[in-house]
Amino acid sequence: MRKVNLNEIPEQERKSPKGKFGRASKNISIALGREPESLDLAKRHPFDLALVRIPKGKSLCPYHAHEAETEFYLVVSGRGSVRDKDGITEVGPGDAFLFQPGEAHQLSNAGNEDFIYYVIADNPRSGATGDSCFYPDSGKWAVVKEGLEEVIVKGTEADYFDGEE
Repeated sequence: MRKVNLNEIPEQERKSPKGKFGRASKNISIALGREPESLDLAKRHPFDLALVRIPKGKSLCPYHAHEAETEFYLVVSGRGSVRDKDGITEVGPGDAFLFQPGEAHQLSNAGNEDFIYYVIADNPRSGATGDSCFYPDSGKWAVVKEGLEEVIVKGTEADYFDGEE
């Protein structure tokens, strides 16, 4: 059995240059030995689990749709707003929701405390490259090059937050 404790997993932060986007996450699957670059499902795991914290006033990332990945969310604490094709839905502790490939979405903190949730994502292989994302608001794509290197393209290669802030 592989076992980890959340208190022992380092939190990784990511912020956009102008501060609109921000998050801290604990990648539980990596802590349990997941090897994302492996093509062997026993090593790369059939799913990925993370505990995510979005600070007050921030969104996780730009509005996007995965080409091949399914994501399941379970809210632990705080209040969030979830944007999808139908508008914005408020979510809170105990709420669970799912986005399948092609369903654009964006999570934001809608309260005065951290918005914390678990996200479980499958690990699809689309051809030999993995998942890609489309960003409807800015018309760009996140695609995987050789290995696990991701590039953002908008006709030509662009910065991840280009057109989002």
